[in-house]
Amino acid sequence: MAGCFCPPPSGFDTSVNHLLDGAMLLCGLAALVYGSDRAVTSATAIARSLGVSVFFIGVTLVAIGSSLPEIATSIYAAAYGAGDLLVGHIVGSATSQITLGIGIVALVSPLSLAREKVRTYGGGMMAAMGAMLVVLWSGDVTRIEGVVLALGYLGFVLVRYEHADYRDDVTRIADPNDVSHPLVWLAVGIGFVVAGGHLLVTGATALATDLGTPDYLLGLVTGLGTTAPEIAIAALAVYRGQSGIAVGTLFGSNITDPLFSLGVGAAVGGVQVAHRSAAVTSVAYMLVASAAVVAVFYHRERVGRMDAMGCLLLYVPTFVFV
Repeated sequence: MAGCFCPPPSGFDTSVNHLLDGAMLLCGLAALVYGSDRAVTSATAIARSLGVSVFFIGVTLVAIGSSLPEIATSIYAAAYGAGDLLVGHIVGSATSQITLGIGIVALVSPLSLAREKVRTYGGGMMAAMGAMLVVLWSGDVTRIEGVVLALGYLGFVLVRYEHADYRDDVTRIADPNDVSHPLVWLAVGIGFVVAGGHLLVTGATALATDLGTPDYLLGLVTGLGTTAPEIAIAALAVYRGQSGIAVGTLFGSNITDPLFSLGVGAAVGGVQVAHRSAAVTSVAYMLVASAAVVAVFYHRERVGRMDAMGCLLLYVPTFVFV
């Protein structure tokens, strides 16, 4: 009938929501790729100008920058009393990085790391996770414990800067894409990485919810999203032959998150974990998986594709624990 308004089918709005959520996810991926490119290029330029190794830049500056989503989440979660969310977020992200992250990056190109660095930074990572396990044992992380964790991380970085051979791989830095104002571009790159990670998590989670995806898969999507910044930076770095930033970022983030991210959050409002047993079990598995990956790096001159597949398989049990 002329002039009659026919409403759209009932599924029309749902389809539009799916498209919007998918677009948000794609925008997040694009921001991650661009931000990763800027961060890697700028970090390399900074390392060259300061005479500091790209590994040290990766394990500190880039690792902290790409961990900003975890740090921000930790602060908000602690402020609102969401201790279980805070701990689960950190454990899920860290476990993904050391298993999926190393596995995916090693599939792009074989990785190698001097045994001295494996002992120092692999050991530092395991010590950080061990400290997280200790403070979570009672189910409560006090403000004082949070401050101690955060200061412990800052102390580790300071000691490594003062006493480590942080200049030892400067001569191996390749130039091709120097940038002007690298600090500005590093901030821009990290900003895009953080924003991209947020869009990716938000879009993927909303899309999964719209599609009726089970809760455990929602957790997986969120974990992958928060890990995506580190993996994106590391994969791009190793693709460019800058494996120092690649391994440094993944190892460094797994020192940053258990100590600094958890510590800052606990310092803000303390952390109370209702499901203490599950938290302790998941942190313990995170520590075991990390020890296995560190052992591979220590005993292998090059972590190749077969080792990468093993790292990827280590992620599977996190469906049970996280």
